[in-house]
Amino acid sequence: MSTHNTMIAALLGLSWLASAEAASTLVFCSEASPAGFDIAQYTSGTDNDASEPIYNRLAEFEKGGTLAVPALAERWEVSDDGLAWTFYLRPGVKFHSNTQFKPSRDFNADDVVFTFTRMLDPQHPFRRAYPSEFPFFTSMGLDRNIEQVSKTGPMTVVFRLKHVDAAFIQNLAMNFAAILSAEYAAQLLAQGKPSDINHQPIGTGPFRFARYQKDAQIRYRAHPNYWAPERVKLDQLVFAINTDASVRMQKLRRNECQVTLNPRPADLPALEQAPGIKVLQQAGYNLGYVAYNTERAPFDQLPVRQALDMAIDKPRILKAVYHGSGQLAVNAMPPTQWSYDTTLVDAPYDPEKAKQLLRQAGVQEGTEVTLWAMPVQRPYNPNARLMAEMLQADWAKVGIKANIVSYEWGEYLKRTQNGEHDIALLGWTGDNGDPDNWLATLYSCASIGSNNAARWCDSTYDRLVTEAKHSTDRATRTTLYQQAQQRLKQQVPITPIAHSTVNQPVSIQVEGFVVSPLGRNSFTDVQWVD
Repeated sequence: MSTHNTMIAALLGLSWLASAEAASTLVFCSEASPAGFDIAQYTSGTDNDASEPIYNRLAEFEKGGTLAVPALAERWEVSDDGLAWTFYLRPGVKFHSNTQFKPSRDFNADDVVFTFTRMLDPQHPFRRAYPSEFPFFTSMGLDRNIEQVSKTGPMTVVFRLKHVDAAFIQNLAMNFAAILSAEYAAQLLAQGKPSDINHQPIGTGPFRFARYQKDAQIRYRAHPNYWAPERVKLDQLVFAINTDASVRMQKLRRNECQVTLNPRPADLPALEQAPGIKVLQQAGYNLGYVAYNTERAPFDQLPVRQALDMAIDKPRILKAVYHGSGQLAVNAMPPTQWSYDTTLVDAPYDPEKAKQLLRQAGVQEGTEVTLWAMPVQRPYNPNARLMAEMLQADWAKVGIKANIVSYEWGEYLKRTQNGEHDIALLGWTGDNGDPDNWLATLYSCASIGSNNAARWCDSTYDRLVTEAKHSTDRATRTTLYQQAQQRLKQQVPITPIAHSTVNQPVSIQVEGFVVSPLGRNSFTDVQWVD
């Protein structure tokens, strides 16, 4: 390394060196600290990004798309009745090692059985030693629908279902289904350190976990024995954690990171003109929304939710918060999702009607509520604080005093899952291309306590989304999902605000990086070149 570069690094106080000094290292400016690395426990994009380099799943999504393709399973078969899925596993796959663990064998069926049985069985020894919840697994009903996961040979696993699940293979390609090492888990259990699975992760992915410093950085190193070695083109990958979007952009401009995410819309024109930077775009497969906690008064009353909904000046918010990069949302999922109901319309903006509904519901003028604002920029909400302030002003006009609160991102998600909020700003980027990932994962009775921040449970709605999931006919599913969307729109557990275009700035010297419609930041096949 040159003396000049050494001096720059010292002056900037960097504990790592920019990739310009070593083309085999790439730095990603991420927006928040992950809650952990046992990804089955978490649902946020931040957690998914942090785990993505470490793990593989039985299937994975094709790069830049939503088609599930083979990964740790070379192929699979489905029985004629749709209830038995047989997976034929890839031979010769190596797990990572660390200072605590050296694998004695390759990946096999035992690892798949352990991974899913831990989520299925509350009495599983590892789960009893390290109590954990699995929000995706339960919100999609997999805990109730998977009857058994069994090993039928060293490299063959069969999943037996109680009901047909049209989204099953899409679900298994999601991050929560990352395959863990049964051997590592057994060692941790014997040592009395099962929680290390969350802090010292072992996977089969293209990069192995090296070090994590909360609110600072995550370091990964290339997995030397990765089963697809041609896809690992970096020796080191560094996540530099910066909650401030302006700081991330400054670092990108100075080449202190080569990929970042979630720029402020107001910064885009300058970024698009900046030398050495290109801004990749992807049509928004996301939704930013307001969730009303329907288990709390007065939000348990439909007229109150209707009043708050019609008091929101959505076009004004769209202009101020999204700066032209957003599309007004009227539905509980984006228009790019098949089965989207184009006939739905918003209730007219009508503060006077809202006041009337609130009076009729017995809500006194000056009633105080808490409005939770996310502390991070997300593709579906680039400025949650500003949006909260605008909602606060809108609701003040109809006699509601909204007090804005926030927490660190992991704590925010945990508390909303526990239902501690009155009203919360949240959002979603689709995970697998199937409507079930929106309509069941976010709004079903089963997803209360995980992703259903409205804590809304409606038997009519649940019947529709359940029937849709149990059918493999897309026309039938579409009809049922559209009926469900209509029911949800009538009941107003949420107010959809916007879908936004995803803009991702990267260095022009980065090759192979593709913006995912599913919000994934994957560094397989990515390289930094002079």
